[in-house]
Amino acid sequence: MSRSLTELVRAVDALPPKAKRSQDQRLHGEGLHERARLLRRRFLGLHAERLYAELTEGLTRSLRVEEVAVLAAEHCPGLVPGPERLTAEARLPQWDKEGWEIDQGLLFQALFGSAVAGPHLLRSMLRPTRRSLAALPGFRATGRADLEVVSVSRRDGIAQVEVCNDAYLNAEDDALVDALETATDLVLLDEDSRVGVLRGGVMSHPAHRGRRVFSAGINLTHLFQGRISLVGFMLRREVGYLAKFVHGLHHGEDGPEGLPRGVVKPWVGAVDSFAIGGGTQILLALDRVVSAEDAWFSLPAMDEGLVPGAANLRLVHAMGSRASRQMIFWGRRLRAQDPQASSLCDQVVPARELDAAVERGAAHLDNPAVAANKRMLAIGEEPLDVFRQYMAVYAIEQAVRMYSPDLIANLERTWINRSRRHPDGT
Repeated sequence: MSRSLTELVRAVDALPPKAKRSQDQRLHGEGLHERARLLRRRFLGLHAERLYAELTEGLTRSLRVEEVAVLAAEHCPGLVPGPERLTAEARLPQWDKEGWEIDQGLLFQALFGSAVAGPHLLRSMLRPTRRSLAALPGFRATGRADLEVVSVSRRDGIAQVEVCNDAYLNAEDDALVDALETATDLVLLDEDSRVGVLRGGVMSHPAHRGRRVFSAGINLTHLFQGRISLVGFMLRREVGYLAKFVHGLHHGEDGPEGLPRGVVKPWVGAVDSFAIGGGTQILLALDRVVSAEDAWFSLPAMDEGLVPGAANLRLVHAMGSRASRQMIFWGRRLRAQDPQASSLCDQVVPARELDAAVERGAAHLDNPAVAANKRMLAIGEEPLDVFRQYMAVYAIEQAVRMYSPDLIANLERTWINRSRRHPDGT
């Protein structure tokens, strides 16, 4: 298998760069990828659990998805792209990329789909990151952490995570996902932080200067430019900080000394202005959401051409099947005061009263009984095994979507329209 895959990969490499290929060369390249992916699927169908056991030394090592992807490339040449190939690919706009990340999607489809590897990998991702552990002593001492596009501040047991990706109206990209997971870990690890609050910062962007914005969803500019990754964004986001909102941290028997093996805390979301796409996805993972009267919510998945994270799993619990399809398939926009918006936010108040309402909600959730009840709710709403099976399908579906012709066309259309509205690039 390895020799055949290596030959197919070399044949793809022998072609001109994708942007310079003739139509015949493009078709030939697609055929080579199809043959290689068939081999990869067969191999992973037979050996995914053994491969994961070897990478984790018999499930004794806790590896993150980023580490698994790198080690799998070293362990089985041709199975998934290595770091050098992905670094070179990351310099290209999305439409000029070869699409090697689809092969990573195949890997994680197999690993999350395994009843042995999948739970171990999910629990590994529920551990705090190295960046979080390094920042923890400073946060414990000062109650503050500056993570560039995210800040964390603690007061009277309430830790506020404030997002300020100002240039992009708090749209998410690889860097913001990293910062948000670090901030989430700090709140969960810090004994003096009993409740987390997530809120968007005050914007200086011309369109919303002086106002807070919760989230503009995925950073479409970065996606257009090829700077959104499958593993570092699409997968890490779902099984990293969003999963930690729902399931908390998990350290296991070999967790860092002096830290609890598992910790769950309540989270409150404060929505100013809007929660678009990924912003609405975040709300579905929180325990209480307070919204300003003029805020609105949307999941423009069809317009973007992507799968809206775990919203397809969580939205049905919140809104039911029909309303979920209206939001995902038809891009239905809900205003905070619409009756059905109560499925996304618990309380709607005038903007001037939002601070006080958030404080009251956080104070109410500052209760020792919350953690136990939150664990029990997760068992009923989103058992880890159900989440695992969802992520197995999501890994490959989202990977294919990222390289689909319709997504590329959508991005080009959005970019052209934005350039006409904002010639200065804002």
